Amino acid sequence: MTDRRVVIAGTGSGVGKTTVTIGLMSALKMRGLTVQGFKCGPDYIDPSYHTAVTNRASRNLDSWMLTKETVLDIFTHGSKGADLSILEGVMGFYDGKNPETNEGSTAEISMITKSPVILVVNCSSMARSAAAIVKGFQLFDDGPNIVGVIANQVGSEGHFHLVKKAIEQECHIPVIGYLKRELDIEIPERHLGLIPSIERGELDSFFAKLGELITQTVDLDQLLELSKAEPISGHAQSSLFKSSKRKIVKIAVAKDAAFNFYYRENLEMMEAKGIEIVYFSPLADEGLPDEVDGLYIGGGFPEEFASELAQNIKPKQTIKAAIENGLPTLAECGGFMYLTKSLETTEKTKHEMVGIIPGKVQMHSRLAALGYREINGLNDNYLLEDNRAKGHEFHYSSFSSADSQWQYAYETKGMRGTNKEGYLAENLVAGYTHFHFASCPTMIDHWIEKCLEYKARKEKRL
Repeated sequence: MTDRRVVIAGTGSGVGKTTVTIGLMSALKMRGLTVQGFKCGPDYIDPSYHTAVTNRASRNLDSWMLTKETVLDIFTHGSKGADLSILEGVMGFYDGKNPETNEGSTAEISMITKSPVILVVNCSSMARSAAAIVKGFQLFDDGPNIVGVIANQVGSEGHFHLVKKAIEQECHIPVIGYLKRELDIEIPERHLGLIPSIERGELDSFFAKLGELITQTVDLDQLLELSKAEPISGHAQSSLFKSSKRKIVKIAVAKDAAFNFYYRENLEMMEAKGIEIVYFSPLADEGLPDEVDGLYIGGGFPEEFASELAQNIKPKQTIKAAIENGLPTLAECGGFMYLTKSLETTEKTKHEMVGIIPGKVQMHSRLAALGYREINGLNDNYLLEDNRAKGHEFHYSSFSSADSQWQYAYETKGMRGTNKEGYLAENLVAGYTHFHFASCPTMIDHWIEKCLEYKARKEKRL
């Protein structure tokens, strides 16, 4: 018995991995196959594309934030019921956390999952030289299984055949197809409203067009043949996603166009541990749901909707009152920004936010922070206690506060050193860092304990 799975890797960022991945997913779905998407690394936008095309929740696989066993848990859990799994790489194939090892790279994910690899190569302005590039990737490490190539940015069908002949002669693997340079199929820019537009179906015609183009110039039968792999054996499914029938506490989760950056695994792990999730939309002027014992506000694009969020009084008032009353709350990045006193856009327009965190946020046109983070709790942070979690930062804003009583929520360690980050006040934990709960599952246990304490106090008062 064989499984079908394949990694779509690139020689570097910007070579067309996402275009090829989405196109393949669309083309194979048109054939009637059930396709499961995965994304290597901490990315929320590419999985949104995958989910929209396949109608199955795409998942992140990250070998730096998570152990090998957890990566396999997520992969086997997500792949159930799929005819084929497609894993989209991140950056260049061998790029990861460490320039000296494969740690956190697409190559490492391909080896952990024992997946065949299709290498996407930008062949613009070259022919035989493309073979040298592919050869270099083959010889660099003998662990990954590079089984084929897709040529992107070729000038013509004739150009493709030159590239194909050179690679197949020198590298002994097939070039299974190509995309032309002049095709009008650029992935829409990652503008702030992109995920909402994906979810509204505004890119469906684009996805369909991409699938048709891939069908015309990529040998899908050959891809399916190359994607055959041995089943992942000897891996016992962990309890990470085994659902608990008994719901212990209720936690409200803000989810709408402004707040939508959540790892699927975070939410599923919460449910598995006995949390009933109640979704609500601050953007739709929905107040905090009644009778909840906790609150989770994830990242997203509050700056894109700052005016609406400022005008929606009901969620601001109910959230602020509940947090002041001790509601155990985790706010990440966009959620952290929303809880501050004000948010100033790049147009210098200031909008009043919830006001529970004493400080203000200012948007910038350039990236303010990007990268992996190791996270230790500070000041008796009840979520982390003595445990260490992993996550990442990605934001275009900065935060400032004149509060002399400020308590940091955690200490984060990244490539540029160690910093104190976030805000801690009673049961509120907030900051720019996005957590992956699978890096520290006890966070959820601690959260549930605090929610039960809050629930007991609340019932005592009634």
